[in-house]
Amino acid sequence: MDAEVAIFFTFDGLSIIHRNASELLKLGRGKEHLAAGFQNANVPSVSALLDIAKDCGVRFIGCQMTMDVIGIRREDLIDGVELGGAATFLDFAFDADVSLNF
Repeated sequence: MDAEVAIFFTFDGLSIIHRNASELLKLGRGKEHLAAGFQNANVPSVSALLDIAKDCGVRFIGCQMTMDVIGIRREDLIDGVELGGAATFLDFAFDADVSLNF
């Protein structure tokens, strides 16, 4: 789509870019049935989606402050993640036409 994209990962969001994401992102109790739905709908795995995003030039920014607080090290994250604080992301976001937050 020819857009610059950056994603800022903080708190629980760091689990998405963690090397052990497949173990950290298990479906909660009572939602096991969703796994079959994802498979039947051909939804790619989280790691596959991250690879697609990286191939498209998406920047991943891990929150250094949160990592320090909860004890996550750079080596715990997948390759290609930048580290920074909210100011790092805001520097990008201030010039953005669209910003999604959740």
